[in-house]
Amino acid sequence: MELRTVARRSVCDDVYDQLAANIMRGNLSAGQSLLSERRLAEVLGVSRPIVREALRRLADAGLVQVRQGGSTTVRDFRRHGGLNLLAELLLPAGHLDLATARSVIEARQLIGPQVAALAAQRHGRGLAAALRDVLDRAEADPDPVGRQWQALAFWDLLVDATESIVFRLMYNGLRAAYEPMLSALTAVMQEDDEWIARSRALAAAVTSGDADAASLAAQALLTPSTTMLTQAIDRLEEGS
Repeated sequence: MELRTVARRSVCDDVYDQLAANIMRGNLSAGQSLLSERRLAEVLGVSRPIVREALRRLADAGLVQVRQGGSTTVRDFRRHGGLNLLAELLLPAGHLDLATARSVIEARQLIGPQVAALAAQRHGRGLAAALRDVLDRAEADPDPVGRQWQALAFWDLLVDATESIVFRLMYNGLRAAYEPMLSALTAVMQEDDEWIARSRALAAAVTSGDADAASLAAQALLTPSTTMLTQAIDRLEEGS
């Protein structure tokens, strides 16, 4: 297990990050017991209440099971974790994990059409002005990364319009994982001159209230970038 003396200002965050990273990188396996609170506090150079709070957060994240008066054991995060773990899985130790990146991109392609369809059903006609404004800003932005941020704002509107807390939380988790690699992914994608046009077609389908048309338009919008990104990941995997 890799641990270091905590030096950051946010002490509890650092303790949590170190332990979570060890679990998700496989340095601590499911069923293994952690060091005691007292021993962790000694190794990390922090107080026991800080360790206790970090362990509580790990339990909330599905990474450990804390037994009252007993040991703390590692859980299989693939079975018990949530989308909030994606960001750590995507960039372990600051390096892009290609398998996780592929999963995020595949999920985006699959979920987007469902979000668009539900947004059309529930709030289609009321979205016209907001969708038009964000796409106007994207079209006026000369920076490709800036346009990608506007694309996220566009999808934020659609997700909100679903009135689905499940889609909202799923999107939050995917976005938290996607944002750190946004600049890098934008750099490997070819400039897509038709992106704005396809986005406007999706906006039109949503605001018409036609769920089927919105789903198809979302698929048409997402497929080109999904193809480019998966091909880029294929090349990186071949070179690794």
